[in-house]
Amino acid sequence: QVQLVESGGGLVQAGGSLRLSCAASRSISSFYAMGWYRQVPGKEREGVACINAEGRNTYYADSVKGRFAISRDDAKNVAYLEMNNVEPEDAALYYCAAEPGREINVRLMCSGTAPLDYWGRGTQVTVSS
Repeated sequence: QVQLVESGGGLVQAGGSLRLSCAASRSISSFYAMGWYRQVPGKEREGVACINAEGRNTYYADSVKGRFAISRDDAKNVAYLEMNNVEPEDAALYYCAAEPGREINVRLMCSGTAPLDYWGRGTQVTVSS
């Protein structure tokens, strides 16, 4: 079992930056792929960025490519989402997810078509224009 707790959300101006954190309750080192997802009311949850267990492979949704960066610090059991040049359309409830496995396909993981084992409760990001 892995419990995930997101933090770092809040109000940010359009064009600004924000860093989200996802703290895991146990070691994620080299075993759990991590992902960030977001959802706005009335829309389906969208995969934003995913990183594989070893941190070598990443995937980004087209809408955030070049602006967001996913990373992980396995020594701290934390995954991050660095959000730069934030746009009003980025406002959403952001969730962190973890999936055990060293061979997880991060594109598939971010597609949202495969069920994932562990989810956090989310952190809200609000963007002012």
